[in-house]
Parts: sequence; structure tokens; C-alpha cells
Amino acid sequence: MRIGITGHSDLTTTTVPLVVRGIREALLAHSGDDLVGVTCLARGADQVFARVVLEAGGTIEVVLPAPDYRDRKVKPDNVAAFDNLLARASSVHTMSFPESTPDAYMAAGEHVLASVDAVVAVWDGGPSGGHGGTADVVEAAAVRGLPVTIVWPEGAAREG
Repeated sequence: MRIGITGHSDLTTTTVPLVVRGIREALLAHSGDDLVGVTCLARGADQVFARVVLEAGGTIEVVLPAPDYRDRKVKPDNVAAFDNLLARASSVHTMSFPESTPDAYMAAGEHVLASVDAVVAVWDGGPSGGHGGTADVVEAAAVRGLPVTIVWPEGAAREG
């Protein structure tokens, strides 16, 4: 089973364990060697999802929006976590955009959707903060007819 992720990157520290439990529950029926998580590996929901998939015995495939993604968008306090997960990926696909832009994020999200059977969305139900955000990917998944499991546990919050 191939499952993609979309979700907020600005989860509060207290929200992360709630989201871990929510993703575990969403993936329960799909754990094992046949579980493949497809992620853009953004901070927050994507990285939480990747860790949960790996803990469940699955593999992760990474889709990067552009070659500059790590250097331009991964914050210094998240580089080690990003690099660790990237090194554990069974494959890495980098989109052909010259730099990380909202269009590159949306294209990467569409690439994820084109390669999965279902989607987990760590989403508070609000609009995207910019093109290619969580709400945009959830909408694109719905248009494709992909099943979407929303994970937004009671007590979850975003920074800011």
C-alpha cells in the first residue's frame, strides 16, 4: 500500500505526539513490508509521517520540490532530522524546478498524489497559506478521487 502525506509544517511541540498517535492509527491497517510512505519530507507533518512509517516497518520515498530545497528551506535546527530521514529513503525524486517556489511545492504534491493509493492529511481544515499548501493538496487528492484520512487530534495546534 502506497500512502502519501500532506500536512502542516508548523506543528507545536505539544501537538507532535498527538499527531504521531493519529498517524499511527491511520496507518494501522497498512503496517509491514508492503507499506510505502511518499513524502516531500518537509518539517512537521511530513517528517512525523516518515518516522511513523519507518517505525511500522515500511519504507519511505521522498519527492523534493527542487534541487535547492535542503539548502534554501530546511532550517538549521531541522537539518540533522531531514538528513537522517533522507538517508533512510528507498528513493529520492527531485522535481525539475530550478528553485523551491510555491509552484514547485504544488508540483511535488501532485507528484506524490500520482504515485499513491491514499493520503494522510495532517490538516486543521483551514485554507492554504500559499499555493501548494496542505489545503491545495487535499483538494487535488479529492479531485483525483484518492481517499484522504484527516488527522487533526483534539488539542492539536499550529505555531503562531
